[in-house]
Amino acid sequence: MTAASDLAFDPWDPAFVADPYPAYAELRERGRVHFFEPTNQWLVPHHADVSALLRDRRLGRTYLHRFRHEEFGRTAPPPEHEPFHTLNDHGMLDLEPPDHTRIRRLVSKAFTPRTVERLKPYVRQLAGDLVAALVEAGGGDLLRDVAEPLPVAVIAEMLGIPEADRAPLRPWSADICGMYELNPSEEAAARAVRASVEFSDYLRDLIAQRRENPGDDLISGLIAAHDEDDRLTEQEMISTCVLLLNAGHEATVNATVNGWWALFRNPDQLAALRADHSLVPSAVEELMRYDTPLQLFERWVLDEIEIDGTVIPRGAEIAMLFGSANHDPAVFAGPERLDLTRRDNPHISFSAGIHYCIGAPLARIELAASMTALLEKAPTLALAREPRRRPNFVIRGLEGLAVEV
Repeated sequence: MTAASDLAFDPWDPAFVADPYPAYAELRERGRVHFFEPTNQWLVPHHADVSALLRDRRLGRTYLHRFRHEEFGRTAPPPEHEPFHTLNDHGMLDLEPPDHTRIRRLVSKAFTPRTVERLKPYVRQLAGDLVAALVEAGGGDLLRDVAEPLPVAVIAEMLGIPEADRAPLRPWSADICGMYELNPSEEAAARAVRASVEFSDYLRDLIAQRRENPGDDLISGLIAAHDEDDRLTEQEMISTCVLLLNAGHEATVNATVNGWWALFRNPDQLAALRADHSLVPSAVEELMRYDTPLQLFERWVLDEIEIDGTVIPRGAEIAMLFGSANHDPAVFAGPERLDLTRRDNPHISFSAGIHYCIGAPLARIELAASMTALLEKAPTLALAREPRRRPNFVIRGLEGLAVEV
């Protein structure tokens, strides 16, 4: 075990954020677990360990189903952050069984293979329309013009959010997700709290409308289920909707722009993809591995564990480095090489275990649809200027991606 502060891991350094993969290689070489004092976390960089820990029931996304804050050696969040934590802590991503099981069972009905398959024509049509507008304009910002509106529209359509109400969804989501960074600033926390209040108030009104006039949408379905055997509180419904919007588009948006930025930097791979569109499915998987949208995922240690002789006590926090695991040479041949034909690709970009991304099939459809539309309608798509990397480390993306046709 090495103290991570002795290594090149520095999530607040712009140079590290721009390219964290060399530092990950050093972490992997120096051991299987490293204590990082600035965030009081244990970093786990190897694929085998991350994969195993995601399935280990001695770890949890929350500890409040078993312990009070004081019992767990933790301090309760400050009262002024309460609206964010109320919203966050009632979503299934931050719950453990039995509450997680109950909510996931209800939500999974909206993500059955048959349901997702029925969405394909809508997703493809929308992707085609967005790309056609980009081409007609001679180019633009791939993030703003294609990557963002596609998944936001799809998940909003599933939830039944009217088109006229969708403008604030992405800003709300971005502000809430700012709290998932390491040691967020007070300014970031204040933005997250404000967005949590505004988003919750909006959904509370929408849920009331759907109670009066149900529709063929997920919110109406959750209300109907609430009235049957499975019980969701109103807060659980609100938190579930916010989680689905945040998780349902944040990774897809960043995977799209990270992916195209990687393709522009690897022209041989882009040329191969343009020559053979049948590579799209494996390209989607490889681009998610190559520059992982979610770099780190946290778990609380509910019962003492041991990693390579290092005992990690109850009450500690594990930070599993997805970006590092996806570049582990023990699993991926030539991990620093972008290879769109890679077949053996067990990346963990969608997590694993009971918290495996419920929307992964839909995300794959969206990513494939936008990529196919760009290949077909914008075969000469080119980078207009070098993009700027967002300062965030945990949720990895770009400020924008200017392209020309």
